[in-house]
Amino acid sequence: MMTLSEIAAFVGAELPSGEAVANTRILGGASLSDAQAGDIVFYDNPRYLRSLRETKASVALVPLDFAETVSTTLLRVESPSRAFTAIILKLRPPVPVSPPGIHPTAVIGNDVEIHPTASIQAQAVIEDGVKIGAGTIIGALSFVGRNSRIGDDCRIYPNVVLREDTLLGARVIIHSGTVIGADGFGFTLVNGQHTKIPQLGNVQIDDDVEVGACTTIDRARFGRTWIQTGAKIDNLVQIAHNVVVGPHCLIVAQTGISGSARLGRYVTLAGQVGVVGHVEIGDEVVVAAKSGVSKDTAPRQQLMGMFGVPMKEARELVAHYHRLPKTVAKIKAMEAELAELRKMVEGQNGHDRAPEVS
Repeated sequence: MMTLSEIAAFVGAELPSGEAVANTRILGGASLSDAQAGDIVFYDNPRYLRSLRETKASVALVPLDFAETVSTTLLRVESPSRAFTAIILKLRPPVPVSPPGIHPTAVIGNDVEIHPTASIQAQAVIEDGVKIGAGTIIGALSFVGRNSRIGDDCRIYPNVVLREDTLLGARVIIHSGTVIGADGFGFTLVNGQHTKIPQLGNVQIDDDVEVGACTTIDRARFGRTWIQTGAKIDNLVQIAHNVVVGPHCLIVAQTGISGSARLGRYVTLAGQVGVVGHVEIGDEVVVAAKSGVSKDTAPRQQLMGMFGVPMKEARELVAHYHRLPKTVAKIKAMEAELAELRKMVEGQNGHDRAPEVS
């Protein structure tokens, strides 16, 4: 719990006058529509102005230039969303930290190096030759394959699989149900049968990467599948063998990236994007939801549509598509007028065949 005066001081906001306002107790945060007395909310999108007017929250964080009149007490801040996050983290009870050490039910292989400050939870399996850094937590029932390396302050949630030779940098977060280093999908046709191509590479994930739940990142056929610094990967994403994801990319749920594709820096792939194999996507490209990337893409493009054409062109094509019924009706009317004109010309000239009309 914090008073409104404490919150205002914490985020550097000017507090509305009045002792009663200053002593208002804030117990937690909520959405505009769900908030009740004692909650704090934030507003930074004009589409939610009506919800702000109707909210029951005790206080709302709004932008510095907010000029509307509402009944809720307002705190003006530079970034309402960031300020809200900071306040909630201060209000909520601290998350219990797993104590250092190895749970008695964990299975630890030979030649394993586990830092004394790391935590290995119940029934985790750590195979031979693994190294685990300081402050790292390996969740219950997780599996770490032989010769894998995990850096400092990583959080591996329960039921994660890290196959053999996986490399993780520092501060990597991997959520439950994710499999890192499964075999890449590689087969060749031999005598009419699909024959497996050995997948002999590994997966490397650099510092400050977060990987969502039930995502799969396949090991390379040779070399590495590489997720570079600061990339953030959502739930239910598939990344195939030998893919390179550049620094600070955002990859949203249900996206699939085929083998040997390469993403530059700060690429954003929205939900259900598909990327074909062996293409290169340039820095800062944004691909809209349910779009496909089928060829190399220059930097700083915005793509939309099944074949990932530039967004402006895609919107024009969508607009034309929705106008097709009216366009067809106009063409039919023009054809009818042209037919009448031909008849008139034929009658005037007295010929069996009317002259061509362009």
